[in-house]
Amino acid sequence: MKEGFNLSMTLYTFLFDPAPKTMKNIFLASIPFAILACQLPPPEEDRYLIAYNVLVDDQNDDYDVFVIDSDSTTGKNITQNPDVAWTYLAYDQHIYFVSDRSGGCGRCYGLWKMNSKGEAEQVSDVRIRDSWMGIRNNGSELIVNPHPSVDSVFYIISENGEVLKKVDTGLPFSSDPAFSPDGELIAFRGALAKSKREEGFDEAIYVIGEDGSGLKRLTNYPESDTTAAWYAYKAGTPRWHPSGEFISFQSYRNGGYSLYAVTPDGSKQWKLLNEDLGFEEGWHDWSPDGKWLSIEVFNHDQTQFNILLMDWETKDWKLVTDSSYQYQQAPVFVKAAK
Repeated sequence: MKEGFNLSMTLYTFLFDPAPKTMKNIFLASIPFAILACQLPPPEEDRYLIAYNVLVDDQNDDYDVFVIDSDSTTGKNITQNPDVAWTYLAYDQHIYFVSDRSGGCGRCYGLWKMNSKGEAEQVSDVRIRDSWMGIRNNGSELIVNPHPSVDSVFYIISENGEVLKKVDTGLPFSSDPAFSPDGELIAFRGALAKSKREEGFDEAIYVIGEDGSGLKRLTNYPESDTTAAWYAYKAGTPRWHPSGEFISFQSYRNGGYSLYAVTPDGSKQWKLLNEDLGFEEGWHDWSPDGKWLSIEVFNHDQTQFNILLMDWETKDWKLVTDSSYQYQQAPVFVKAAK
């Protein structure tokens, strides 16, 4: 890990203070982190923040969405609501999140959106699954995963929550849909049984056309690898690189979680990072220009989760959260609200 490096981006700059000098104290140090905007043609400025999920009160099942803000060295709680609020998507200035704040029952989620200041509004009260989601057409259409009690297909909805189209994968289990950068394909996590508890679940990354045609399986878990417990992700949430050239996903292999990649036609699959970060790797997101990768990283016992930011070209990286909270997960890039 390189210390004290400056990283410049086309639309924004992340500036880091020196890293802790040993891996032993990396979770114990309070690591300063600032996000600074570079100057675009006047009068506009653009800068990206990282939004992520934090368990703030285990006893009351209270999760909030935080952002790393430009005037703070730690994450800022922008939901501050006694609900379960999890973000799984951001686009431009909008953070999309599932929440059970509408009442009815605990962990019965509707879809909400907010900006980085936490100004929120409900998008849809249709009950949806605890699932990642995707977006296309300049933010005018989203793809979400209704709860199984509502429907067994993906919904393509408008930004106002209107159901525009339903996409049936034909599989017993489908979750975590994501549009390709051109909006023509949907990558998702699919399986051959409804639950991991059922024999033959056989989880994999699939793609399907946005009209529901051309279902194709992209990944197969190595038969020789017996290290994954039944509940582990063998093919976790897929995330498209903005170039459209590959899809990244997490998988438990060789005794731990790492990120892997596969081409959209399934012809090539590889371990995404050759670098040994000293952590296991999980949910993650690509910056809109594809130059940055943010990863949820954790120790093997999963007693501490942090957010890591990497320059994709140089592979320089830095933790951007400290150990104030145990669970800091599912990072997404969001443009700062003006």
